[in-house]
Amino acid sequence: QAQLAESGGGWVQAGGALSLSCTASGRGFSRYASGWFRQAPGKEREFVAAITWGGLRQFYSDSVKGRFTISRDNAKNTVTLQMNSLKPEDTAVYYCAEGLETSDFYAYYRQEAPYDYWGQGTQVTVSS
Repeated sequence: QAQLAESGGGWVQAGGALSLSCTASGRGFSRYASGWFRQAPGKEREFVAAITWGGLRQFYSDSVKGRFTISRDNAKNTVTLQMNSLKPEDTAVYYCAEGLETSDFYAYYRQEAPYDYWGQGTQVTVSS
């Protein structure tokens, strides 16, 4: 079973930037789509961004579009979320997730069901 581990979380002032990384292991040679979700205390988990195995298709929630960038390096088994112009409302635990890629790339936009593997999360705190 594939395992995911996030890193790069921390504290930053509003307007600053952070880069989160997700490293996968035990995935074999299968093709995976990857996504980032986040959950603030007392709130539901929400979609942030997703990327296909080849990296050519990317999806973003409206709240982060233009500020966050998702990318991947399959040779290193990593997925990165570059977060710029951070706002206090971005404060949350960020989770990396992956699911076996299908022909329906849009299935990985906003939905949690297609994702089979989840990391433990990394805390991002943005001060005002």
